[in-house]
Amino acid sequence: MSSGVTIGQAAAFVRVTVKTVRHYHKLGLVAEPERDGSGYRRYTPDDLLRLVQVRALAGAGVPLAEIAPLLDAEDEDFAETIGAVEQRLAAQIDELLARRETLRRLVDGNRALLPERAAALLERMPEHGFSVEDVELSRQGLILAKAMVPERFDDHLAAIEDALLDPDFVALSRLGAESATWARDDPRIPEFAQAMADHYLAHPQHLRIVTGMQARTDTTARYRVVRDFGSEEGTASERLLALVEAHLREAGVRIPR
Repeated sequence: MSSGVTIGQAAAFVRVTVKTVRHYHKLGLVAEPERDGSGYRRYTPDDLLRLVQVRALAGAGVPLAEIAPLLDAEDEDFAETIGAVEQRLAAQIDELLARRETLRRLVDGNRALLPERAAALLERMPEHGFSVEDVELSRQGLILAKAMVPERFDDHLAAIEDALLDPDFVALSRLGAESATWARDDPRIPEFAQAMADHYLAHPQHLRIVTGMQARTDTTARYRVVRDFGSEEGTASERLLALVEAHLREAGVRIPR
């Protein structure tokens, strides 16, 4: 009677697939038994032990390329390698936990790509009379601003928070949101642009909403990406913004072109 077990039995005992056992053979992790008189490869207890060891190390995160020398290593080298694997696994666990937290934050769109401070600001906007559409546009604009000029984003938020405490600024901002529905040649636009520029010039802390988004590198390009969001060419919003910037430049405020 032939001793040992077949490859199918060996795979079942070790709780891997036959394909995995053959892959271990191909990599040289486990020696491939010779065929017996019946033409079957028979796996001895030593072969099964080696398979169990390989499977355990692979399951623990040890790269397959490191397993063969590890099994033949001295105790000290084995412990050192296992320690390195443990560190890698700990880093992977931290990354997975961070990903899980991001997924949870995605349930709340405001908190997925923005800090708590920005999310809180957006949540307060309806209290100032801004519509759901206004809040969503602001959310998207803040996400873009944070990505384009991250080093200035906190200052940008601080300026907006301060400005929202001013009823005059809130009224102008609401009118600005409404102006998006106007025709580009609406006669109210020049007067409104002048009023907005005058407010900024009279309140330098609010002016930082505009000037604070000037990055240290690629200043003009980054500024224009944020500036052009929500104000497509040929619209009332684009004309209004251009006029406000023109008034500010005339007053000596540095605005990228």
